[in-house]
Amino acid sequence: MNDNQSNKAAPGAGKAKSLSDRYDYIVVGAGSAGCVIARRLTEGTDFSVLLVEPGGSDAGIESIANPGQWVMNIGAPHDYLYSYEPSELIHNRIIPVPRGKVLGGSGSINAITWTRGNKADYDGWAAAGNKGWDYESVLPLFKKIEDWEGGETDFHGAGGPIAIGNAKDLHFVPAALVEAGRTFGMPVLADTNGPAPEGVGAMVLNVRDGVRSSPTEYLKPVYDSDRLTVLTYSKVVRLNVKNGRCIGADILSGDKVHTVAVNEEVVLSAGSLDTPRILMLSGIGDSEELRKLDIETIVHLPGVGKNLQDHPLIAGLCFEASRPIGIPNNNLAGSVALWKSKKDLKVPDLMYLPLQVPYLTHEIAREYEVPENVFCLVPGLVGPKSRGYLKMRTNRHDGPLEIQPNFISAPEDLEALVSAVHIAMELINQPAYQAIIKRRIVPGKLDSRAAIETFIRDGLTSYFHPVGTCAMGPGADGVVDSDLRVYGIEGLRIADASVMPSITSANTNAATMMIGEFVSRSILTGK
Repeated sequence: MNDNQSNKAAPGAGKAKSLSDRYDYIVVGAGSAGCVIARRLTEGTDFSVLLVEPGGSDAGIESIANPGQWVMNIGAPHDYLYSYEPSELIHNRIIPVPRGKVLGGSGSINAITWTRGNKADYDGWAAAGNKGWDYESVLPLFKKIEDWEGGETDFHGAGGPIAIGNAKDLHFVPAALVEAGRTFGMPVLADTNGPAPEGVGAMVLNVRDGVRSSPTEYLKPVYDSDRLTVLTYSKVVRLNVKNGRCIGADILSGDKVHTVAVNEEVVLSAGSLDTPRILMLSGIGDSEELRKLDIETIVHLPGVGKNLQDHPLIAGLCFEASRPIGIPNNNLAGSVALWKSKKDLKVPDLMYLPLQVPYLTHEIAREYEVPENVFCLVPGLVGPKSRGYLKMRTNRHDGPLEIQPNFISAPEDLEALVSAVHIAMELINQPAYQAIIKRRIVPGKLDSRAAIETFIRDGLTSYFHPVGTCAMGPGADGVVDSDLRVYGIEGLRIADASVMPSITSANTNAATMMIGEFVSRSILTGK
């Protein structure tokens, strides 16, 4: 039976199981990687598995299921409501960074875009000392996830839990990007999720029959298994370590803390913001930072919380349409362009999104009167060089975090975004766009380098892709080895976007699910 033909009972709909005091495996976080791991460790094994999730079920939440409503997840009860720290580089603005507090994690609230990035991303991970992470090695894991609309190919898989396919019936706004890109000189791609995509074409979306294909598709066939316990509305507040080995976790459920032991391993899949927090709460991190918080150091790992990366977007290239926008479709975009800010780059570092709705920062929106019939072209940087950090402000498990991505702190990033704006205006001047534009609303004049930089600093926001805070690698700031084992502690692994040593040159959800498949295989094969 194919994965996509399995039992379709909604996770969270079954009878709740009582919490035991010991399991073979504890998976912390039911997000894009955690759902994968829980499934793989449960099916075809004798293991008992506990999956701990701070949020609740995704069943029955329309904004999660409906691709066109995904933006309604931002600020919803199933969003952690995290935000980045202000920075002078972006005029001291606070930027939200939504994270999914629900089964499926951020894979249940994101923009439903299925992209792996470029094969060079993974070859770069391997070249940095991470054996087994090169493109050819991880390709079978990506294929295992997928149920590609065209059936199995050398690049795509079929029969996997996650349905993927090209966006259909493109709205005239994303269709204009495809045609404008073509006349600008971009190749038109039949598959924008190919091994080395450069050009323009329809997005690949994880949608089946008009409904989000969420990471919870992994849970559905095993949710009612006697060997899997899914504990919702609960969080791990501390890992317990004895004689250099992780022996379990303290779990807050309701108003009670339960100490649960583990026979084999704990796998942290709490995401790039909460995985480092759990490590630090447990005494695993930079000893100097832990000392400031009155936390005893168990293992000195200075890389915990460092190496934060994200994709910056520029919100605000906004135009009034010359005909009614109508009802947006797909994921409010539908097509994408991938291009280079400089011709000598090996991999495209820019992404362009054609949004069928207004997309502005609060600061820019206050300056302009924006009519209803508006669309946007959104440039983004998918090859950022800037690096940030995450710190805890207190030693409370629910205390505030200091999350600073240091957007455009690397001069190369600002230069790339300046180029991104220039290229965006060239695209807008193509006949396909001119045919649907009545007038430009935002920004005003971009007649100088200073004006463009001001627009970037006022319009810069996040693509909601924080990664890298527990990076894989052999260096001094490495947190996990190439099998995602935490250095210095037995029985503890990390499997989420925090292990990425460098961010992929596209949306990060697919790569995060692949990381879940990687660690599952590593555990099950004993490697």
